[in-house]
Amino acid sequence: MHDDRIVWSVSSLLALGVGLGLGACNPGTPLNRQPSFANEIVRTAYDGTSDDLLTAGLGRSGLASATSPTIADANNPTAAELRRLAIYNNYRALVDVSAGGGYGTLYGPNVDASGNVTTGEGRVAGVEYVAYADDGSGRQNVTMAVQIPSTFDRTRPCIVAAPSSGSRGVYGAIGTAGEWGLKRGCVVALTDKGTGNGTHDLQNNTVNLIDGVRQDAAAASKRSHFTANLSDAERAAFNAATPNRFAFKHAHSQVNPEKDWGQYTLEAIEFAFYALNQELGEDAGGGQKRQTFRAGNTLVIAASVSNGGGSVLAAAEQDTSGWIDGVVVSEPNVNPAAGTNLTIRRGGRAVTGPGKPLFDYFTLGNLLQPCAALAQSTAAAPGVLLVNAARAGNRCAALKAQGLLTSTTTAEQAEEAQQRLREYGWEPESGVLHASLYALATPAIAVTYANTYGRFSVKDNLCGFSFAATATDGTPTALAPASLARIFGTGNGIPPTSGINLINNDNPAGPLLDGISTSPSTGQADLNADGALCLRGLWTGSDAAAQRVRSGVNEILRTGNLRGKSALIVHGRDDGLIPVSFASRAYFALNQQVEGAASRASYIEVTNAQHFDAFIGLPVLAGYDTRYVPLHVYFIRALDAMYEHLTRGAALPPSQVVRTVPRGGTPGQAPALTTANVPAVSQTPAAGDRIVFSGNTLDIPE
Repeated sequence: MHDDRIVWSVSSLLALGVGLGLGACNPGTPLNRQPSFANEIVRTAYDGTSDDLLTAGLGRSGLASATSPTIADANNPTAAELRRLAIYNNYRALVDVSAGGGYGTLYGPNVDASGNVTTGEGRVAGVEYVAYADDGSGRQNVTMAVQIPSTFDRTRPCIVAAPSSGSRGVYGAIGTAGEWGLKRGCVVALTDKGTGNGTHDLQNNTVNLIDGVRQDAAAASKRSHFTANLSDAERAAFNAATPNRFAFKHAHSQVNPEKDWGQYTLEAIEFAFYALNQELGEDAGGGQKRQTFRAGNTLVIAASVSNGGGSVLAAAEQDTSGWIDGVVVSEPNVNPAAGTNLTIRRGGRAVTGPGKPLFDYFTLGNLLQPCAALAQSTAAAPGVLLVNAARAGNRCAALKAQGLLTSTTTAEQAEEAQQRLREYGWEPESGVLHASLYALATPAIAVTYANTYGRFSVKDNLCGFSFAATATDGTPTALAPASLARIFGTGNGIPPTSGINLINNDNPAGPLLDGISTSPSTGQADLNADGALCLRGLWTGSDAAAQRVRSGVNEILRTGNLRGKSALIVHGRDDGLIPVSFASRAYFALNQQVEGAASRASYIEVTNAQHFDAFIGLPVLAGYDTRYVPLHVYFIRALDAMYEHLTRGAALPPSQVVRTVPRGGTPGQAPALTTANVPAVSQTPAAGDRIVFSGNTLDIPE
């Protein structure tokens, strides 16, 4: 079913042996086989009342509550408590659950598959299979979870593959593609795609198991979600030199998991078919089941956001077996390979440097963003007070001393830093986001990806960085036992998280919290300009370390060939984290060039939308609410459109710019979001809204 015909056709029903009065399965149907990569399989049933697949029993109200789920014994949470905490935090990290932001009215557990607002809590009963995908070494241990809702309709079988966003654990897409799939009665195939929330406490040598429970690393052995590749002697030496440090899976696994995001997503789909057949496949006798549900008769949509979106695109490119029928991604972190003489224009003007790799633009942003945060042109930016003005001014001075800025005064340097970012490819609309993104995301991402691309060990302390909890004076200290015990449920896989912060080991007076540390070369508290320059040098330099990083980046470049699959790519124009020209615009242009007339992809660019919907309702970021609409609304609509396309033959919307209307009002007190703020994607967009690819040029309307 890898064309535009109606998916649930008579032939599909015949293949299933259901509907049309056909009860028996074809005895020639192959037996269900456990995939060779799947191990540590655990099956759990959820009643949909006390606990469930979507909300872990919390329901719509519990997910919206500012009070997180309780742990009976703070230092010894159970697997069920950790799962509930993980679903709570991951859901809230991906969508805005604030009053008036659209939660409960335009999206959320109580909004049904048709968009109707119900009075229910949205809990979903069903069965969940959890397992590792691994090659036998125990070094991959990619966590997968297959959720089979009780509403699954065997006459209309469907699977939604939902790899996690960011560096999150296995429930990192539960509030996005996961929720959409469960509402449709589809099986949901979750995967942490090899990044996950694996945390190794090097001082005490404890790790997470697949369910988040902590255990001694030696006892856990290959059952550990992640154990740093250190001998006992190496770990002892590391602890003596730098006590109370942590290794994280995404940063320190030394396998560059991003290169395999596509493979891990495809494995999650294969495991979903296995679990579904074990649960609902026809009985073959002797306790065995048949492969009743398979790629030829079951609709499969791969969908996710951010890093999950990049994983979906990679999976579609690598899908030589025809698992996937349709692709839906939002703000994907995708690194497209260079096309041939590709040009991207906005409003007729060529944009600068489309298709830059993430490590390139993140290391530049990490240098310039704190200085840019001081620009008077963006003085009203949300979260600007999160960046210490004195330290940011010292960063401006450090950049001037390095010849990276030429202006004389701090005010001029800040405006110049803003201009440099625009010239490099950030959209003008992203300027107000540099302060909050630097304060909450950029440095940690730059450090993590430097480590993962170069396959560096935690013992390398790359560019002088490490991860540790900090005391009130910013010095490294032991993490509170309760914080470590629940890190599976609270962590996002990339410090700062759950009380673990970024440390500058090279601070002259001794290791210190990175943001308040001093650069040895300047003697100033400049937000560790030396560390930022070192990270940038891993991209611009030519030494062995830089060559390792570049080699890792080359491994994750995508081809743009979606193999003729139907695809919808959604991105917010204002995105300052994954700027549109570096990712979605460039990838879509590459796809058009590579696939030509065979391409069945559309690109939807949404104005007044950015990367972090969860930031919209945060009081500390007042002003996000007045400026930005939730991109999640358009992700849902894209999934709806893809479903109608694959099941009923409806046309996908053409590529276009959707022009939204900000809520306005007083920052922190924006009026409630309505459908007027988020107009529909058009099947017949006006000429001034159409995105067109012609002659190796992608034209984006102003």
